[in-house]
Amino acid sequence: MKITLFGLTLSSSWGNGHATPYRALLRALHRRGHDLVFYERDVEYYRHRRDFSTCDFCRLELYSFWEEARTRALRDVASSDVVVVGSYCPEGARINDDLLAVAAPLHVFYDLDTPITLANLERGDLDYLRREQLPQFDLVLSFTGGEILQQLENRWGVRRARPVYGCVDPEVHRRVAANAEFACGLSYMGTYAADRQHKVDELFLEPARRMEATGFVLAGSLYPWNWRWPENVRIFEHVAPTEHAQLYSSSRLTLNITRDGMARYGYCPSGRFFEAAACGTPIVTDTWPGLETFFTPGEELFTASAADEVVAALQTSDEVLARVARRARERTLSEHTGDQRAEAMLRYFEEAVASSQSPVASSHG
Repeated sequence: MKITLFGLTLSSSWGNGHATPYRALLRALHRRGHDLVFYERDVEYYRHRRDFSTCDFCRLELYSFWEEARTRALRDVASSDVVVVGSYCPEGARINDDLLAVAAPLHVFYDLDTPITLANLERGDLDYLRREQLPQFDLVLSFTGGEILQQLENRWGVRRARPVYGCVDPEVHRRVAANAEFACGLSYMGTYAADRQHKVDELFLEPARRMEATGFVLAGSLYPWNWRWPENVRIFEHVAPTEHAQLYSSSRLTLNITRDGMARYGYCPSGRFFEAAACGTPIVTDTWPGLETFFTPGEELFTASAADEVVAALQTSDEVLARVARRARERTLSEHTGDQRAEAMLRYFEEAVASSQSPVASSHG
Protein backbone atom coordinates (compact mmCIF):
# COMPACT_ATOMS: atom_id res chain seq x y z
CA MET A 1 0.00 0.00 0.00
CA LYS A 2 1.00 3.64 -0.32
CA ILE A 3 1.36 5.56 2.94
CA THR A 4 1.98 9.31 2.98
CA LEU A 5 3.12 10.89 6.24
CA PHE A 6 3.42 14.47 7.48
CA GLY A 7 5.55 14.93 10.59
CA LEU A 8 7.89 17.05 12.63
CA THR A 9 11.08 15.61 11.19
CA LEU A 10 12.55 12.48 9.71
CA SER A 11 15.84 14.00 8.58
CA SER A 12 17.21 15.35 11.88
CA SER A 13 17.38 13.76 15.32
CA TRP A 14 18.58 17.01 16.91
CA GLY A 15 16.49 18.12 19.90
CA ASN A 16 13.55 15.77 19.29
CA GLY A 17 12.41 12.23 19.93
CA HIS A 18 10.46 11.82 16.69
CA ALA A 19 13.04 11.10 13.99
CA THR A 20 14.47 7.87 15.43
CA PRO A 21 11.15 5.98 15.90
CA TYR A 22 9.89 7.28 12.55
CA ARG A 23 12.98 5.83 10.89
CA ALA A 24 12.63 2.43 12.57
CA LEU A 25 8.94 2.25 11.64
CA LEU A 26 9.41 3.37 8.06
CA ARG A 27 12.31 1.00 7.48
CA ALA A 28 10.16 -1.87 8.75
CA LEU A 29 7.23 -0.84 6.54
CA HIS A 30 9.58 -0.51 3.56
CA ARG A 31 10.89 -4.03 4.15
CA ARG A 32 7.28 -5.21 3.86
CA GLY A 33 7.01 -3.67 0.41
CA HIS A 34 4.99 -0.54 1.21
CA ASP A 35 5.44 2.69 -0.75
CA LEU A 36 6.26 5.53 1.67
CA VAL A 37 6.37 9.33 1.35
CA PHE A 38 7.32 11.65 4.24
CA TYR A 39 6.65 15.40 4.09
CA GLU A 40 8.82 17.52 6.38
CA ARG A 41 8.97 21.29 6.64
CA ASP A 42 12.53 22.48 6.00
CA VAL A 43 13.05 24.51 9.17
CA GLU A 44 16.36 26.18 9.91
CA TYR A 45 17.21 24.47 13.20
CA TYR A 46 16.89 21.00 11.62
CA ARG A 47 18.44 22.03 8.30
CA HIS A 48 21.75 22.84 9.99
CA ARG A 49 21.72 19.62 12.02
CA ARG A 50 20.42 17.20 9.42
CA ASP A 51 21.45 13.55 9.34
CA PHE A 52 20.36 13.13 5.71
CA SER A 53 18.26 14.81 2.99
CA THR A 54 17.40 11.62 1.08
CA CYS A 55 17.00 8.04 2.23
CA ASP A 56 16.49 4.62 0.69
CA PHE A 57 13.42 3.55 2.66
CA CYS A 58 11.03 6.34 1.67
CA ARG A 59 10.70 9.43 -0.52
CA LEU A 60 11.54 12.40 1.69
CA GLU A 61 9.85 15.64 0.60
CA LEU A 62 11.34 18.77 2.20
CA TYR A 63 9.33 21.96 1.75
CA SER A 64 9.67 25.58 2.84
CA PHE A 65 6.01 26.29 3.62
CA TRP A 66 2.71 24.48 3.16
CA GLU A 67 1.40 26.44 0.17
CA GLU A 68 4.57 25.63 -1.73
CA ALA A 69 4.09 21.88 -1.14
CA ARG A 70 0.30 21.74 -1.09
CA THR A 71 -0.39 20.76 -4.72
CA ARG A 72 2.12 17.91 -4.90
CA ALA A 73 1.31 16.77 -1.37
CA LEU A 74 -2.41 16.49 -2.08
CA ARG A 75 -1.59 14.58 -5.24
CA ASP A 76 0.29 12.07 -3.10
CA VAL A 77 -2.56 11.99 -0.58
CA ALA A 78 -5.17 11.30 -3.26
CA SER A 79 -3.19 8.30 -4.51
CA SER A 80 -2.50 6.93 -1.01
CA ASP A 81 -4.21 4.16 0.90
CA VAL A 82 -3.30 5.77 4.22
CA VAL A 83 -2.32 9.32 5.19
CA VAL A 84 -0.70 9.90 8.59
CA VAL A 85 -0.17 13.26 10.32
CA GLY A 86 2.16 13.35 13.31
CA SER A 87 2.10 15.57 16.38
CA TYR A 88 4.10 18.81 16.23
CA CYS A 89 3.90 18.85 12.43
CA PRO A 90 4.37 22.57 11.59
CA GLU A 91 1.05 24.10 10.43
CA GLY A 92 -0.45 20.68 11.11
CA ALA A 93 -3.95 22.01 11.85
CA ARG A 94 -4.06 23.73 8.48
CA ILE A 95 -2.64 20.64 6.76
CA ASN A 96 -5.23 18.46 8.52
CA ASP A 97 -8.03 20.53 6.98
CA ASP A 98 -6.71 19.85 3.48
CA LEU A 99 -5.98 16.16 4.07
CA LEU A 100 -9.29 15.38 5.78
CA ALA A 101 -11.08 16.87 2.78
CA VAL A 102 -9.61 14.14 0.55
CA ALA A 103 -12.00 11.22 0.91
CA ALA A 104 -9.91 8.40 -0.56
CA PRO A 105 -7.30 7.43 2.08
CA LEU A 106 -7.61 6.24 5.66
CA HIS A 107 -6.95 9.29 7.84
CA VAL A 108 -4.65 8.71 10.82
CA PHE A 109 -3.27 11.04 13.48
CA TYR A 110 -0.12 9.73 15.17
CA ASP A 111 0.57 11.48 18.47
CA LEU A 112 4.08 10.97 19.76
CA ASP A 113 3.32 13.41 22.61
CA THR A 114 -0.24 12.49 23.65
CA PRO A 115 -0.33 13.73 27.29
CA ILE A 116 1.31 17.00 26.26
CA THR A 117 -1.06 17.41 23.32
CA LEU A 118 -4.16 16.87 25.44
CA ALA A 119 -2.95 19.12 28.25
CA ASN A 120 -2.33 21.90 25.73
CA LEU A 121 -5.66 21.31 23.95
CA GLU A 122 -7.37 21.93 27.29
CA ARG A 123 -6.12 25.51 27.00
CA GLY A 124 -6.97 25.98 23.33
CA ASP A 125 -6.22 24.87 19.80
CA LEU A 126 -2.66 24.12 18.68
CA ASP A 127 -0.68 24.90 15.57
CA TYR A 128 -0.65 21.20 14.71
CA LEU A 129 -4.15 20.19 15.85
CA ARG A 130 -7.55 21.68 16.66
CA ARG A 131 -9.91 20.02 19.10
CA GLU A 132 -12.66 19.43 16.56
CA GLN A 133 -10.23 17.65 14.23
CA LEU A 134 -9.56 14.67 16.50
CA PRO A 135 -12.97 12.98 15.92
CA GLN A 136 -12.56 13.41 12.16
CA PHE A 137 -9.66 10.98 11.94
CA ASP A 138 -10.47 7.33 11.29
CA LEU A 139 -7.74 6.28 13.70
CA VAL A 140 -5.58 7.96 16.35
CA LEU A 141 -2.31 6.25 17.24
CA SER A 142 -0.59 7.15 20.49
CA PHE A 143 2.97 6.85 21.82
CA THR A 144 1.28 6.59 25.24
CA GLY A 145 -1.04 3.73 26.18
CA GLY A 146 -3.12 2.78 29.17
CA GLU A 147 -5.86 5.06 30.48
CA ILE A 148 -5.20 7.81 27.96
CA LEU A 149 -6.57 5.65 25.13
CA GLN A 150 -9.96 5.48 26.84
CA GLN A 151 -9.81 9.20 27.51
CA LEU A 152 -9.22 9.88 23.82
CA GLU A 153 -12.31 7.89 22.85
CA ASN A 154 -14.66 8.78 25.71
CA ARG A 155 -13.79 12.41 26.29
CA TRP A 156 -12.29 13.67 23.04
CA GLY A 157 -14.56 11.75 20.66
CA VAL A 158 -11.84 9.79 18.88
CA ARG A 159 -13.32 6.99 16.79
CA ARG A 160 -10.55 4.50 17.50
CA ALA A 161 -7.41 5.01 19.65
CA ARG A 162 -4.59 2.49 19.65
CA PRO A 163 -1.00 2.46 21.01
CA VAL A 164 2.09 2.46 18.81
CA TYR A 165 4.93 2.85 21.28
CA GLY A 166 8.52 3.83 20.72
CA CYS A 167 10.79 1.24 19.14
CA VAL A 168 14.29 0.46 17.95
CA ASP A 169 15.94 -0.70 14.73
CA PRO A 170 18.38 -3.47 15.81
CA GLU A 171 20.43 -2.94 12.64
CA VAL A 172 21.20 0.59 13.84
CA HIS A 173 21.32 0.05 17.60
CA ARG A 174 23.54 -2.87 18.58
CA ARG A 175 26.65 -3.45 20.65
CA VAL A 176 29.72 -1.85 19.06
CA ALA A 177 33.26 -1.04 20.12
CA ALA A 178 33.48 1.51 22.92
CA ASN A 179 34.52 5.07 22.06
CA ALA A 180 36.87 6.67 24.59
CA GLU A 181 35.23 10.04 23.97
CA PHE A 182 31.96 8.71 25.46
CA ALA A 183 33.40 6.38 28.11
CA CYS A 184 31.60 6.88 31.43
CA GLY A 185 30.01 5.23 34.43
CA LEU A 186 26.59 6.75 33.66
CA SER A 187 25.21 8.44 30.55
CA TYR A 188 21.99 10.35 30.06
CA MET A 189 20.62 11.31 26.65
CA GLY A 190 17.79 13.82 26.62
CA THR A 191 16.87 17.31 25.48
CA TYR A 192 16.30 19.89 28.20
CA ALA A 193 12.69 20.05 29.41
CA ALA A 194 11.57 22.10 32.40
CA ASP A 195 9.18 19.39 33.60
CA ARG A 196 11.87 16.76 33.99
CA GLN A 197 14.82 18.91 35.05
CA HIS A 198 14.13 18.21 38.74
CA LYS A 199 14.69 14.52 37.97
CA VAL A 200 17.87 15.31 36.05
CA ASP A 201 19.09 17.17 39.14
CA GLU A 202 18.22 14.31 41.50
CA LEU A 203 19.03 11.24 39.38
CA PHE A 204 21.98 12.49 37.32
CA LEU A 205 23.66 15.59 38.74
CA GLU A 206 23.41 14.61 42.41
CA PRO A 207 24.99 11.15 41.85
CA ALA A 208 27.72 12.91 39.84
CA ARG A 209 28.42 15.21 42.78
CA ARG A 210 28.64 12.25 45.15
CA MET A 211 30.83 10.09 42.87
CA GLU A 212 33.56 12.49 41.84
CA ALA A 213 35.86 9.71 40.62
CA THR A 214 33.23 8.40 38.18
CA GLY A 215 32.73 9.91 34.73
CA PHE A 216 29.23 11.06 33.71
CA VAL A 217 28.11 12.00 30.19
CA LEU A 218 25.10 14.16 29.32
CA ALA A 219 24.04 14.25 25.65
CA GLY A 220 21.31 16.74 24.89
CA SER A 221 20.49 20.16 23.53
CA LEU A 222 18.84 23.34 24.87
CA TYR A 223 20.42 23.21 28.34
CA PRO A 224 21.53 26.52 29.89
CA TRP A 225 25.26 25.99 29.35
CA ASN A 226 26.21 28.67 31.89
CA TRP A 227 25.14 26.42 34.76
CA ARG A 228 27.78 25.21 37.17
CA TRP A 229 28.14 21.57 36.15
CA PRO A 230 30.01 19.01 38.27
CA GLU A 231 33.55 18.67 36.97
CA ASN A 232 33.13 14.95 36.24
CA VAL A 233 30.22 15.61 33.83
CA ARG A 234 31.09 15.83 30.13
CA ILE A 235 28.46 17.46 27.93
CA PHE A 236 27.66 16.82 24.28
CA GLU A 237 25.05 19.13 22.76
CA HIS A 238 24.19 16.60 20.08
CA VAL A 239 25.09 12.99 19.46
CA ALA A 240 24.02 11.91 15.97
CA PRO A 241 21.97 8.72 15.59
CA THR A 242 24.95 7.08 13.91
CA GLU A 243 26.82 7.54 17.21
CA HIS A 244 24.07 6.49 19.64
CA ALA A 245 25.29 2.89 19.66
CA GLN A 246 28.82 4.10 20.47
CA LEU A 247 27.54 6.21 23.35
CA TYR A 248 25.54 3.38 24.89
CA SER A 249 28.27 0.81 24.29
CA SER A 250 30.73 3.13 26.08
CA SER A 251 28.45 3.57 29.14
CA ARG A 252 28.59 1.23 32.11
CA LEU A 253 24.93 2.23 32.75
CA THR A 254 22.57 4.67 31.12
CA LEU A 255 19.77 6.70 32.68
CA ASN A 256 16.22 7.15 31.39
CA ILE A 257 14.12 10.09 32.66
CA THR A 258 10.50 10.76 31.70
CA ARG A 259 8.82 14.14 31.46
CA ASP A 260 6.25 14.70 34.24
CA GLY A 261 3.39 15.13 31.78
CA MET A 262 4.12 11.72 30.27
CA ALA A 263 4.94 9.91 33.52
CA ARG A 264 1.65 11.00 35.09
CA TYR A 265 -0.29 8.88 32.60
CA GLY A 266 2.29 6.10 32.39
CA TYR A 267 2.64 3.53 29.61
CA CYS A 268 5.13 5.88 27.96
CA PRO A 269 8.43 4.15 27.16
CA SER A 270 10.98 6.41 25.53
CA GLY A 271 12.57 5.15 22.34
CA ARG A 272 15.89 5.64 24.15
CA PHE A 273 14.88 2.78 26.46
CA PHE A 274 14.89 0.39 23.56
CA GLU A 275 17.99 1.86 21.91
CA ALA A 276 20.07 1.33 25.04
CA ALA A 277 18.67 -2.13 25.68
CA ALA A 278 19.39 -3.22 22.10
CA CYS A 279 23.00 -2.08 22.62
CA GLY A 280 23.31 -4.31 25.68
CA THR A 281 23.63 -1.41 28.12
CA PRO A 282 21.98 -1.73 31.56
CA ILE A 283 19.33 0.92 32.26
CA VAL A 284 18.33 2.77 35.40
CA THR A 285 15.03 4.62 35.05
CA ASP A 286 12.45 6.69 36.87
CA THR A 287 9.17 4.88 37.42
CA TRP A 288 5.65 5.32 36.03
CA PRO A 289 2.45 3.25 35.75
CA GLY A 290 2.80 0.44 33.23
CA LEU A 291 6.60 0.26 33.25
CA GLU A 292 6.42 -3.44 34.08
CA THR A 293 4.54 -4.18 30.85
CA PHE A 294 7.69 -3.30 28.89
CA PHE A 295 10.51 -4.43 31.22
CA THR A 296 10.58 -6.26 34.54
CA PRO A 297 12.08 -3.98 37.24
CA GLY A 298 14.95 -5.62 39.09
CA GLU A 299 15.46 -8.23 36.38
CA GLU A 300 15.67 -6.28 33.12
CA LEU A 301 16.42 -2.80 34.45
CA PHE A 302 16.92 -0.80 37.65
CA THR A 303 14.47 1.80 38.95
CA ALA A 304 15.23 4.94 40.91
CA SER A 305 13.34 7.82 42.49
CA ALA A 306 16.30 9.24 44.41
CA ALA A 307 20.04 9.70 44.01
CA ASP A 308 20.80 6.90 46.50
CA GLU A 309 19.23 4.33 44.17
CA VAL A 310 21.24 5.53 41.19
CA VAL A 311 24.44 5.35 43.24
CA ALA A 312 23.49 1.80 44.33
CA ALA A 313 22.99 0.78 40.70
CA LEU A 314 26.39 2.22 39.81
CA GLN A 315 27.94 0.16 42.62
CA THR A 316 26.40 -3.08 41.32
CA SER A 317 28.87 -5.74 40.16
CA ASP A 318 29.73 -6.11 36.48
CA GLU A 319 28.34 -9.64 36.54
CA VAL A 320 24.89 -8.50 37.69
CA LEU A 321 24.87 -5.57 35.27
CA ALA A 322 25.68 -7.87 32.37
CA ARG A 323 22.87 -10.25 33.32
CA VAL A 324 20.30 -7.43 33.59
CA ALA A 325 21.42 -5.93 30.27
CA ARG A 326 21.24 -9.30 28.50
CA ARG A 327 17.67 -9.89 29.64
CA ALA A 328 16.59 -6.41 28.55
CA ARG A 329 18.18 -6.89 25.15
CA GLU A 330 16.41 -10.21 24.63
CA ARG A 331 13.07 -8.64 25.61
CA THR A 332 13.65 -5.69 23.29
CA LEU A 333 14.52 -7.79 20.26
CA SER A 334 11.44 -9.96 20.75
CA GLU A 335 8.89 -7.23 21.56
CA HIS A 336 10.08 -3.67 20.91
CA THR A 337 11.56 -3.33 17.43
CA GLY A 338 10.32 -1.35 14.46
CA ASP A 339 9.10 -4.63 12.95
CA GLN A 340 6.76 -5.29 15.89
CA ARG A 341 5.45 -1.71 15.83
CA ALA A 342 4.96 -1.80 12.06
CA GLU A 343 2.94 -5.01 12.36
CA ALA A 344 0.77 -3.39 15.04
CA MET A 345 0.29 -0.27 12.93
CA LEU A 346 -0.74 -2.28 9.86
CA ARG A 347 -3.16 -4.31 11.98
CA TYR A 348 -4.77 -1.12 13.29
CA PHE A 349 -5.06 0.21 9.73
CA GLU A 350 -6.90 -2.96 8.72
CA GLU A 351 -9.24 -2.74 11.73
CA ALA A 352 -10.06 0.90 10.98
CA VAL A 353 -10.76 0.15 7.31
CA ALA A 354 -12.96 -2.81 8.23
CA SER A 355 -14.84 -0.69 10.76
CA SER A 356 -15.48 2.11 8.25
CA GLN A 357 -16.83 -0.42 5.73
CA SER A 358 -19.17 -2.19 8.15
CA PRO A 359 -22.95 -1.70 7.75
CA VAL A 360 -23.16 -0.10 11.19
CA ALA A 361 -20.39 2.34 10.40
CA SER A 362 -21.94 3.10 7.03
CA SER A 363 -25.33 3.79 8.58
CA HIS A 364 -23.67 6.38 10.83
CA GLY A 365 -21.47 7.81 8.11
